[in-house]
Amino acid sequence: MIAGYFAVLIVIAVLTSRKATSESFFIANRNAPWYMVAFAMIGTSLSGVTFISVPGNVYGKSWSYLAVALGFVAGYVVIGTVLLPLYYRLQLVSIYSYLEQRFGYWSYKTGALFFLISRSLGSALRLYLVAGVLQLAVFDSMGVPFSITVVVSILFIYLYTFKGGLKTILWTDTFQTLAMLSCVGLSIYFMSDALNYSFKQLISTVHASPMSQVYFSDFRDDKFFWKQFASGMFITIVMTGLDQDLMQKNLSCRSLGEAQKNLFWFTPVIVSVNILFLTLGVLLYKYAAAKGIDLAHLPQLLNVKGTLDTDKVFPFLATTQFSLAAGIIFILGIIAVTYASADSALTSLTTSFCIDFLNIRQYPEARQTRLRQLTHLGWSAVLIVIILIFRALNEQSLIDAVYKAAGFTYGPPCTRHQAGFAR
Repeated sequence: MIAGYFAVLIVIAVLTSRKATSESFFIANRNAPWYMVAFAMIGTSLSGVTFISVPGNVYGKSWSYLAVALGFVAGYVVIGTVLLPLYYRLQLVSIYSYLEQRFGYWSYKTGALFFLISRSLGSALRLYLVAGVLQLAVFDSMGVPFSITVVVSILFIYLYTFKGGLKTILWTDTFQTLAMLSCVGLSIYFMSDALNYSFKQLISTVHASPMSQVYFSDFRDDKFFWKQFASGMFITIVMTGLDQDLMQKNLSCRSLGEAQKNLFWFTPVIVSVNILFLTLGVLLYKYAAAKGIDLAHLPQLLNVKGTLDTDKVFPFLATTQFSLAAGIIFILGIIAVTYASADSALTSLTTSFCIDFLNIRQYPEARQTRLRQLTHLGWSAVLIVIILIFRALNEQSLIDAVYKAAGFTYGPPCTRHQAGFAR
């Protein structure tokens, strides 16, 4: 089944990369149907970390993450009404080109450089964490070294994206988003069936669970609703609206109106998808309790502080307690959501470097193709090296620090864009 999944990706790549050009690689010839962009964006905006973290976190944080997801709505409204009109008016391929027009050469290059650093670190770290899960669940038992898992995974992404770029990714991510949503839905179904829940019982059980609490009124609590809402809004504006990776698909629509339509349809859907993940989270703990599994006292699920590492709950249950079919569904789901975000990240890194640093559009098409494909291969190698460094160091405090550092690099471009709007 997994081999068939990869075969579908290759077939899609072959069919969509015919007569590929730099314009199709970077922005799909600005001819992408808005509904395809909206659907493909679901997989891109999530990651394998989301796939395992959001369900697991209901143990200690209940449904407080829904407040973050609702904050996304406000953030996407800002993007759709402020940023998209600007990007389309200037006909940008790299959104950082705006900085050159407003502040000059060095601000432009600095903003693009910060994106390359933050996106390469952030994407490599997410891939590292998910590759670790896949290694434990599948490849260790097969005797495949972690380094081989990583190299093969990244090179496979390179193979199906290096020619068609965004034009191919819109199709592969549509397929992978469908696969991911199917896997989440099937996981909910398998657990509901094992617990003998009807659909009505499923809804009432989740609703009655203390883990489904959304509103927290204590402003000193990390789960305070309005704090979570505000963080969701600003995260969306900065890490979507000012991020080449997530904006590149939006720039491929035929017009500003279609891009806005795509974004405003995508917004309620992504909130609904997060509700699915949170529902799945409640069911995970209900399932464990029904099977007599004391998750909080299983040594393999504890972190260095001796408390439950909730990121390990879904992978543990899926690979050791679920049926074989459900376990395979989990593996497919995490592959789908990881590849949907990683292929887009790799393409955006190539796009930014080619446009912002190589000024690739000044060259004939044949030379553009050579430079673009070499750059794409180069960023693939960079991601592999970063992931293997994380593995060699294997230090949680370092991982936390990298997450923070990657987040801080969004600050300077954000400040520059804000200043540009104010002038």
